[in-house]
Amino acid sequence: MAGWAARLVLLAGAAALASGSQGDREPVYRDCVLKCEAQNCSGGALKHFRSRQPIYMSLAGWTCRDDCKYECMWVTVGLYLREGHKVPQFHGKWPFSRFLFFQEPASAVASFLNGLASLVMLCRYRTFVPVSSPMYHTCVAFAWVSLNAWFWSTVFHTRDTDLTEKMDYFCASTVILHSIYLCCVRTVGLQHPAVLSAFRALLLLMLTAHVSYLSLIRFDYGYNLVANVAIGLVNVVWWLAWCLWNQRRLPHVRKCVVVVLLLQGLSLLELLDFPPLFWVLDAHAIWHISTIPVHVLFFSFLEDDSLYLLKESEAKFKRD
Repeated sequence: MAGWAARLVLLAGAAALASGSQGDREPVYRDCVLKCEAQNCSGGALKHFRSRQPIYMSLAGWTCRDDCKYECMWVTVGLYLREGHKVPQFHGKWPFSRFLFFQEPASAVASFLNGLASLVMLCRYRTFVPVSSPMYHTCVAFAWVSLNAWFWSTVFHTRDTDLTEKMDYFCASTVILHSIYLCCVRTVGLQHPAVLSAFRALLLLMLTAHVSYLSLIRFDYGYNLVANVAIGLVNVVWWLAWCLWNQRRLPHVRKCVVVVLLLQGLSLLELLDFPPLFWVLDAHAIWHISTIPVHVLFFSFLEDDSLYLLKESEAKFKRD
């Protein structure tokens, strides 16, 4: 929901620095990578590397050059620590201890658990909310969009490539836009279907233009940052305004208020941005872990609200 915007903003800021972090600018690091590649990544040495590389690493796309970067990163980190300097970042990221083929193990596992929580709550929603509820199909669609985003978040933290980075960004943007659509359905669309149809077309056009520009023209991190801040603010303000307007009449909207405020508050964890504890657990991973119960609470709100709308529509049908 709202927290995806904060996540995108922080990721965009980190990615904008990816080509020039302190660690990868170091001559020691660059010389180490060049020497490693010359010795291990061509001819017979490359064949030897491939023969001893675990199958799960090759299937995940880890190359000889990637291994050189990984090993030289730790050489550089060791030099920094021995000389009393702070741990540097490399290509916009802190150094993480790789586990199997997982590049950022804690964030990958936490993203998977967020997706699992969304799946469990989707199953619960479909169990307790009848299809006849006015919000049923919109809420189920939102759950699937969220699941897709968490899948790509897991993939991105497992293996950071241009493709996985873009899919993580685009799917996260889709969640925010679908959250805005969900809010529009709840606040306006049920009473004015024509307005909802026009707004849905507008959101689809915005998403298509956004993805097309970043994919086909250039991946502009600055534009991506501004765009996601804008849609994130719309999402937060709209949901909060509707919740505060209806909190006396609909007690269950307090869950939604808590979700919006928690996601915004928890996103501040990322501003701490400290080197990973035990080279595994950083602020981003902690943020991912902390959002798991928040997603459960939001789906609980959707369930309560859908059942309320169903009861209201049935009462109206009896009156008519």
